Amino acid sequence: MKNRLYGLLLPATLLLSACTTVEPVIKDNGPRTAACVDGGPDSVAQQFYDLRLQTLNQGIPNSQTLARYRPYLSDKLYQQLSQVAAQNPALRGDLFSSSAQGPTEASVADASTIPNRDARNIPLRVDLSRQNQHWQDEVAMIHEGNCWVVNDVRYLGAGPHVGGSLSQLLENQTKKQ
Repeated sequence: MKNRLYGLLLPATLLLSACTTVEPVIKDNGPRTAACVDGGPDSVAQQFYDLRLQTLNQGIPNSQTLARYRPYLSDKLYQQLSQVAAQNPALRGDLFSSSAQGPTEASVADASTIPNRDARNIPLRVDLSRQNQHWQDEVAMIHEGNCWVVNDVRYLGAGPHVGGSLSQLLENQTKKQ
């Protein structure tokens, strides 16, 4: 009886397993038109902030700085920055943080603390500081092609961009033109 039960269950199990669809753990947000930076979302975000701290750029990045940022930025964010740079290059303040002066230190949270590893958009907290000021912002990372890239920055600290995001700021700038 036991062998007969196994004889019936094994083919049924194989048949059911053939009908299930396996979804990738990380959903792709479309093709990538630029070079990639190696690493997961937290690693790429940290590398981006490290580069930002080296360049000390305020306002809209010039074409040389924007070219250096390109591998870290989503196609959409890069296009928005390029468009605003062409229309309003005089935009002031640090666009990539809540503080107008920008940080002198940045530490991106580990992506292993993100409960939903299946997400297309992974928000990571970034601890930022400048002298005696400390605040947090959030960097939205997406998977584009085979790359993790910065898609947006949500301003969470007290500063000129309170309650908004980088993409909203850039969109508002293009509407003014």
